Amino acid sequence: MSLLLAAVALLVVPVSVVGRLKALQGRRPLRFRRRPPDPVTAAVLGAAVGLPAGVGGSVAGALVAWTLWRARRGLRAERARLRASTAVAEGLAGFVAELRSGAHPAQAALGAAEDAEPPAAGVFRAIASTAARGGDVEAALTTPDARPLARAWRLSGEHGVPLADVLEEVRRDLRRRIDFAHRFHARMAGPRSSAAVLAALPVFGVLLGELTGSGPVAVLTSTVAGQVLLVVGAVLICVGLGWSTRLTRQVVT
Repeated sequence: MSLLLAAVALLVVPVSVVGRLKALQGRRPLRFRRRPPDPVTAAVLGAAVGLPAGVGGSVAGALVAWTLWRARRGLRAERARLRASTAVAEGLAGFVAELRSGAHPAQAALGAAEDAEPPAAGVFRAIASTAARGGDVEAALTTPDARPLARAWRLSGEHGVPLADVLEEVRRDLRRRIDFAHRFHARMAGPRSSAAVLAALPVFGVLLGELTGSGPVAVLTSTVAGQVLLVVGAVLICVGLGWSTRLTRQVVT
């Protein structure tokens, strides 16, 4: 069981900070990035680590590894959406300033794209290229990050509202959402840690049983009932982790 936890921890270990320190010192680090495992690889790794505990241990290891991979993927996607919204909001500030100074939307969007970070830079470049040739900007903004801008463009065209004013309201709304998301994640750090501790309690219970001489590992690995209980316990842990993850994320989704 301890080997299973050690292997699964490799799925969520953060990238080393050595590359960041070298970048701060002016030396370009090696362009090597660890590719995150896919769900099949994570499940196979967990199954291989749990195999010494029998078929039940292999199934339990695959379930736990897949659940942790899914939780990590959700966290990465959530952070990516937050970074994208922040980049769009920051780019809109320059876009609105250019529009209010009298610049053409294509020129203003191009200027915002030069200072924006991905994926906002791609959104503003799409606006610039489409507006420059007189195309349908709303139809060109099809990505999830660009939907608020598409709605603002349609609202401005249908009701004659100045585009700079509408985009400024979009920027303010994005900033409010971003600030709320940051506060929410900060407040959910405690409940998420508690959920992780509760999920690990069965493992500590098994270790405590071994220390007291009860021999739960032998029961779990060498008996049919133990193999079944091992799988059932892993299923319950995975369900609990998934449920707690849903409860701590559904407010901001």
